[in-house]
Amino acid sequence: MAFRHALNCSIVLADLPLLDRPAAAAAAGFDAVEFWWPFATAAPAHAEVDAFVAAVENAGVRLVGLNFYAGDMPAGDRGLVSWPGREREFRDSVAVAVGIGDRLGTGIFNALYGNRIEGATGQDDLAAENLAHAAKEAERIGATVVLEPLSGAERYPLRTAADAVAALDRVGAPNLGLLADLYHLAVNGENLDAVIARYVGRIAHVQLADTPGRHEPGTGDLDFPHLLAALDAAGYRGRTALEYVPTRPGFGWLEKESA
Repeated sequence: MAFRHALNCSIVLADLPLLDRPAAAAAAGFDAVEFWWPFATAAPAHAEVDAFVAAVENAGVRLVGLNFYAGDMPAGDRGLVSWPGREREFRDSVAVAVGIGDRLGTGIFNALYGNRIEGATGQDDLAAENLAHAAKEAERIGATVVLEPLSGAERYPLRTAADAVAALDRVGAPNLGLLADLYHLAVNGENLDAVIARYVGRIAHVQLADTPGRHEPGTGDLDFPHLLAALDAAGYRGRTALEYVPTRPGFGWLEKESA
C-alpha cells in the first residue's frame, strides 16, 4: 500500500546500509523519502553523490526532503547556518543538495540553524546571510528552505515556532518556511493546536514522532489523528514525514492506523 507519509530513512532505517534504505522504504509501501545529510563531508565526491541519486531513482521513490550538512551530529553539532568560520562548508553543501534536488525533484531543504558558539558574535546576522544564499539557490529549482526548532540541544537557540519564524523574517525570502516537527515542539512545551492555527501559512514541512521517547506515533501522548485533522482543516497541503526512533521492526502500526 502507498502511505500518505514520507519516511525519514536516516533515523527509521538507521540499521541498514545507506544505499539500501530507499529500496527498503519502497518495499514497505512508501513512495516518498527524506534524508538527513547522507555524506560524511560537506563536499562529497561526485561518485558518492551519483551513488546516492541512483539508489533513490532505482527504488522508485521520490526524495521530498534533504538536510544540508549539519556538522558532526553525534558529537552534538546542530547545523552550520549560524556558525562563524564554516560558511564555505555550508555553501558547499547547499550546492550539492540543490544539485541532488534538481535531479530528484526535491522540494524541501532543511537548514539546521546551529548552536550558539561561546565567544562568537554576529551569529544571527551570519545566519540571515546564509539563509538568503540558500533560499536563492533553492529558488532556481522551485524548492523551499526550512528552519526547524529543536529539543534536546541546550545551545540551539530555536526552541519554538516563534523563534524560527523570527529568524525567517530577518531574511524575508518567499521560499523560506517553518519545519514543524511536532515531537520537538511538544517537548519544548508548545501548544500544537495553537502553533498550527497561528503558523499554518508558514509551515512548509511537518515531521512526526511521539512524546516522550521520539518513537512511533501511538506509543506516547500525542493525538496524531487530531493533529493531522487540524493541519488539514487549517489548509496545510505539504508533506508529513515519519521521523522517529523505532521500537520494533516494520510498519504494522501504520497499516492498522490506515485500515
